[in-house]
Amino acid sequence: MSGSVARDPEQGDVVALNHDGDGVVKAGKTAFVGGALPGETIRFRRVRRHRQYDEAQLLEVIAAAPERTAPACAHFGVCGGCALQHLDPAAQRVTRQAELAGALERIGRVQPEAWLPALPGPTTGYRRRARLGARWVSKKGRVVVGFRERLAPYVAALDACPVLDPAASRLIAPLATLLGGLSIRERVPQIEVAVGEGERDEAVVALVLRVLAPPSADDRVRLLAFEQEWGADLYLQPAGPDSVASLGASARPLRYVLPEFGVSLAFRPTDFIQVNGAVNRALVARVVDLLGPDAGDHVVDLFCGLGNFTLPLATRAGAVTGVEGEPGLVARAVANAGHNALPRARFHVADLAAEDAGGAAWAREQCTLAMLDPPRAGARAVLPVLARLAPRRIVYVSCHPGSLARDAGELVHGYGFRLRSAGIVDMFPHTAHVESLAVFEPG
Repeated sequence: MSGSVARDPEQGDVVALNHDGDGVVKAGKTAFVGGALPGETIRFRRVRRHRQYDEAQLLEVIAAAPERTAPACAHFGVCGGCALQHLDPAAQRVTRQAELAGALERIGRVQPEAWLPALPGPTTGYRRRARLGARWVSKKGRVVVGFRERLAPYVAALDACPVLDPAASRLIAPLATLLGGLSIRERVPQIEVAVGEGERDEAVVALVLRVLAPPSADDRVRLLAFEQEWGADLYLQPAGPDSVASLGASARPLRYVLPEFGVSLAFRPTDFIQVNGAVNRALVARVVDLLGPDAGDHVVDLFCGLGNFTLPLATRAGAVTGVEGEPGLVARAVANAGHNALPRARFHVADLAAEDAGGAAWAREQCTLAMLDPPRAGARAVLPVLARLAPRRIVYVSCHPGSLARDAGELVHGYGFRLRSAGIVDMFPHTAHVESLAVFEPG
């Protein structure tokens, strides 16, 4: 049960951060307070009631934590895109590692034998993928474009975003003006942003407009004029992901480069790629280093997507088998392998969440090394297969500490592996998201 609540201001001490980056105050019923940090004394007001806790609004910081810093964005606190801009980036990494360590111990009942150093990166201008909301607000007489608000079901009215790639951030205000002039201004609820690298290393920005009604002829003229003026490529998505099509015939290809391995990966504007390009380059290099493949190794790369890890590994290993459940991504991975002249990279389409994952063709091949980069749900279904294949090392890249901890517990307690090392990857600075990796070896 939940609902709105209006109460008098209260004072309390913040004892921790929750998984969303809100300060936790245990003053009577637990309150989660956005913008509050552990060690602080604050004034707050409860604004929404839940069974186990209340959401609360920060009114005043009476005694600030030493790690508190000035947010870089004027919209912080209203916009839901960032939760931790008020916390020093180094302290954010400490918080993320503590969350990872706590999850491993609490859920998996495991601890790494060693902690890997955190992989830091840029803290502004880093997002090359984003999903923005759009809404016509009749009272304001305009369309607002931005991330969802933190405590309300509205779209935050942004003019720019300091964590977006600057090439995309500069388009937010003119994009809102564009949408406000369309006949379908109330029928464009979402814009997906993707930024690639051009042939001369320039930024290539793709904007995918989710359209719930077809644009008129005049709308198309306006959209094409926007492309010309701002140098962005527009796509329309009238239905599911397969319906995405470029507005004109001149949309530029999207790609990103992993220069350490001489690899270039092409992608479509709605494809999954790691959000932070600089950190992804460092992550790929670390994964390859931790696996340490040579010409005698066969690596299995599970949840391989476009080949983000598969292709760099294929520059070192004798053979790499990438496995992915989405046929479109596999087709593009195959094309990327061909473009990079890496015949040692082979790919399979397989549902890695299926209970009978062990019956797939890839699972009957021998491998000496394995890596996996599953979605938030983790990789439980393939753990028995990995145990049977008995690689000498597994590197697991995770976007959710809870599912990593669960799977780590199974690998250690159920299949006899050791958790050799683990560490965090600072893929999403200023957010509560925790990206991490772990290394397992047979016990």
